[in-house]
This record gives sequence, C-alpha cells and structure tokens, in this order.
Amino acid sequence: MPRYYFDAYDQSDLTRDEEGIHCDLRSEIQERAIDALPDMARDALPNGPNHDFRIQVRDESDRVVFRATLTLTSEWFEGGPAR
Repeated sequence: MPRYYFDAYDQSDLTRDEEGIHCDLRSEIQERAIDALPDMARDALPNGPNHDFRIQVRDESDRVVFRATLTLTSEWFEGGPAR
C-alpha cells in the first residue's frame, strides 16, 4: 500500500509531514486532506481578516499528487457596528 505525506501550509508557514500514512484510494487521500482544513482554520484564527490554509499531498517519490485549499475572507461594510 503506497504512503502519502500531508504537508500543511498556513499562510507562509509549512509543516512538512515526515511520517505519512498509507492510502489505497484516491478518494481517501482527498477526504483526509479536506478534513484537515477546518481544524487548521479553527486553530489559527483569528489572525487578520484574510487567511489561506492548504494541504498538499506528496507520494513516496516526493511528487505532489493532490492539493486542497480553504480561503477565509472577511470584511466590514460601511455602516457596520461601531468599535
């Protein structure tokens, strides 16, 4: 069973997966990557109005095979609540 590495990018910070996990199916890789994004966002916020979170998956030969990105954008509109 092939091993895949799930690297986490939080804006400019990279956490490189050195252990990896075994996955048989493409759908399993996709599901694991997407499932990690909300946890990353929950742990990092609040940290400014805009934030990108990304999981990039590498195979055993270090080739990127999948990427999932979550973008958070927030903004105030004129007439919003006072400070």
